[in-house]
Amino acid sequence: MRRIRATAPALLAASVLVLAACGDDAAEPDTDAGGGGDAAAAEYPTESITLIVPYAAGGPTDLAGRTIGSCIEEELGQTVVVENREGASGSVGMQAMIAGGNDGYTLSLIAVPASATNPLQDDVGYTNEDYVPIAVVTEIPSALVVGADSQFSTAEEFFQYAEENPGELNVGVPGTTTSQAMELRRLAEEYGVEVTAVPFTGNAEMTTAILGGNVDAIFINSSQDVLENIEAGSFLPLAVSPAEPVDYIDAPTLAESGFPELTNSVSVFGLAAPAGVPDDVVSTLEETVDTCLQKNEVREQLGEQYVPDEFIDSEAFSSRIDSIIEAYGPILQE
Repeated sequence: MRRIRATAPALLAASVLVLAACGDDAAEPDTDAGGGGDAAAAEYPTESITLIVPYAAGGPTDLAGRTIGSCIEEELGQTVVVENREGASGSVGMQAMIAGGNDGYTLSLIAVPASATNPLQDDVGYTNEDYVPIAVVTEIPSALVVGADSQFSTAEEFFQYAEENPGELNVGVPGTTTSQAMELRRLAEEYGVEVTAVPFTGNAEMTTAILGGNVDAIFINSSQDVLENIEAGSFLPLAVSPAEPVDYIDAPTLAESGFPELTNSVSVFGLAAPAGVPDDVVSTLEETVDTCLQKNEVREQLGEQYVPDEFIDSEAFSSRIDSIIEAYGPILQE
């Protein structure tokens, strides 16, 4: 847990005030003593909010940020200004969000696992204790995909070949430290099935590589462009990454394919704030995101299939990040 609600201290403070009032009815109230931050949080928001997207415009993080930002603006009645601060795998945007202060007026759309794994491997200017996860907006599972003319038609065939021919199969991944790359390393270390991960910068490069026959498979975010290629028959999905089956992709999970621990390659986009943001502000934003995700127009813009079936609040989001840190931390710090 990254955030501990100050319930007990608040009750103690209230008791002290009551006792003081009873002991001295004539005492003047101290208008300068405490409570100012709580009062400001209770009125939140009273000014415009900056929502940082730590990636370039036009990608899935940007779409999620602008969609949820527009809805928050409508629900809370204050302007939400979306700023793209790309660079260093999202770390530039995270630094900007944290530097904006913890009053709730500078937020960020974070992309997990990247935001959680970056500080585990480099000095990126923040740690995982410097921000508070507020709520998940979308989650996009990864899919292991081959081209239409591949020699493999099932996950069983692919993994059997990989086991018998260590390192021979080349699998494209969106970067060297992404969840897809991490899961392939775990595939080798925990299950003895070795493939060669080939890093690319994103879906477009990976799509070109698999269609051009430059790699044997790609382990890719199943965003809308990937689903369109599957629908067109250009891609054949062999397996998907979540613990549970994905109802819009006809493929078994990696867990069902014999790798029960490989369930973390899901890109989660969610709202976050700097550590120390008032609890009332977190609750307001949490409730607002929940309200937004129930709106049909918001779900359509985000992609109905990517909106979680059950709302993932601050506590559940924090737990998700903790599990990723636990799984990938030892690998990244080797």
